[in-house]
Amino acid sequence: METPNIIVICGPTGIGKTTVAIDLASTFQGEIVSADSLQLYRFMDIGTAKPTIEEKAAIPHHLIDVVDPDAPFDAAAFAEMAGNVIENLLVRGVLPFVVGGTGLYLKALIYGLSRARPADPAILSRLKQEAAEKGSPSLHRRLLACDPASAAKIHPNDTFRIVRALEIHEKTGLPISAFHATHQFSRARYHTLKIGLRMDREELYDRIDQRVDAMIAAGLLAEVNQLLEKGYHGNLKAMQSIGYRHMTDYLMGNTGWEESVALLKRDSRRYAKRQLTWFAADREIRWFSPDQREEMRREIRRMLEGASHGSIG
Repeated sequence: METPNIIVICGPTGIGKTTVAIDLASTFQGEIVSADSLQLYRFMDIGTAKPTIEEKAAIPHHLIDVVDPDAPFDAAAFAEMAGNVIENLLVRGVLPFVVGGTGLYLKALIYGLSRARPADPAILSRLKQEAAEKGSPSLHRRLLACDPASAAKIHPNDTFRIVRALEIHEKTGLPISAFHATHQFSRARYHTLKIGLRMDREELYDRIDQRVDAMIAAGLLAEVNQLLEKGYHGNLKAMQSIGYRHMTDYLMGNTGWEESVALLKRDSRRYAKRQLTWFAADREIRWFSPDQREEMRREIRRMLEGASHGSIG
């Protein structure tokens, strides 16, 4: 059977993926499947830069506002959910445009991602109870002692990831990084054209700083306060994301306002740098500046014409 076609548009935060995707999807009568690990959460709109009502009216978007902020969600769950959406689009003869900056989600979707070994429910339950009684920082200190590499990457308030890492270490005696290697990627399930967006680093960082200012002006602080009032605590995985943890720290009195904004901008820039490093390792990506729309359209046409003639290599 012919491998189905999808278009992937990826790149760092703040570079304008949504605008480019809407333009290209409009040309090819496609629809957008979000591959953003935060836009899938309900009630988290401003800090995740979700597409506007007008943008969603221009092109149908999928996998936005599909789970609550306290729902467990990972790359494997995304791959399954996005795969179902893409299958439905292909049945309708619609070209899927998968758009986002979460590299692991994209890789899991295209190549498949096996789940790690099943967790031990008894250990998980005990660790969660300890976190509730003693606080996440206490468990984080324990993780620092037995798995310092993982602890350095996990925020002291990220209960979900701390508990998961401790459970794996307690059950196996190995750090969680040893099990990341068990994620087996196989043959691609789609014929994929990967379009990467990039620009001068300093220009990107300026755009990120400006976007943070725009988010704050649009009411990011009030959005985070409303989430907290709904009962979505600051130690949730979703609430530990960039922007949300910074505003939570300010609301909790842990940081001052100017410091919170400065840290938010700094961490957003650092996240963009990590995204660029991830995508730079993917040799299948064809890179463009966001304004090279005609060049992108030519690449898509070449792909579709090649597929129509039986050549999908």
